[in-house]
Amino acid sequence: MHKFLRSIGFGAYQKKKEIVRLLDELEKTAGERRRIQIESDSNLCEIRGEVAPGMGVVMVGETDEDGIFRRDYYYPYLTGQHISSETECSIQRHTEKETFGGLLDENRVGISLIFFVNNGFEYIERRLDQVSLKVKCVKLTGLSAEGKILLPLHKTQKQIEKAQVAARDRCSLLEAARNGDEDAMETLTIEDIDMYSQISRRVMKEDIYSIVDSSFMPTGIECDQYTVIGEITQVEEKVNRISDELVYDLTLNCNDMVFHVGIARRDLLGEPVVGRRFKGQIWMQGVAVFESEDKTDAEGEDASS
Repeated sequence: MHKFLRSIGFGAYQKKKEIVRLLDELEKTAGERRRIQIESDSNLCEIRGEVAPGMGVVMVGETDEDGIFRRDYYYPYLTGQHISSETECSIQRHTEKETFGGLLDENRVGISLIFFVNNGFEYIERRLDQVSLKVKCVKLTGLSAEGKILLPLHKTQKQIEKAQVAARDRCSLLEAARNGDEDAMETLTIEDIDMYSQISRRVMKEDIYSIVDSSFMPTGIECDQYTVIGEITQVEEKVNRISDELVYDLTLNCNDMVFHVGIARRDLLGEPVVGRRFKGQIWMQGVAVFESEDKTDAEGEDASS
């Protein structure tokens, strides 16, 4: 069983036979089917079985000579509408399967953010058609198998504005440091030392979650899983049409980056409310939005030359 299948409302499906029957049912009722011919004797098929708006299971395999779909692997997915990042993104294929990972040098989280590319089939199509593979932006989502709700921190409007200015200044310093600016490196080092000393003093008398407003940290040995703490800005309830389980689609603001997190109600401790915070481990996914080539402009330039 895929670890995060429970995140979209299939927590009751534990045995292999149950999951096989579930996938067979999703295959029969799936509305979106895509197929591309890779070589003369091989093809790649993708079937998306949606169980709620923007949420479901992707099945990938091959169609044989008799037109029968042969499933190779599957994974759950969640899509979101918010643009999470517009920084430069590179995409690489995974070793074992025809799946892809994306890499974002995102200064706001302070690390190179790696995510599972949710629209890898589109990437393959564009590559075969020799269309531009440059990524314009990324819409990130996460699936969580366990999480909890934390109370919000009380902040004045002045404190919020001050934190936003500090975050922008830090992003500018990080960008300058990446480009080799020694003064920016020194400033960042001093800021980190000051922050460490402040936290060390406060943690003696305060709870750590009253000091740390939000965080974004890699967890475990898999590169696309993170432990996050983020403010809930929107809560949407989705009902899995097959299992009737309730799934929360939480919009989070984490380190000034917005993305969606899906988690089953049974796996969430506490009541999600706008303004409160979510803490949990997530498997990060993302939809890469590719740049579209403007053929009209290109034809106009050719004609004028």
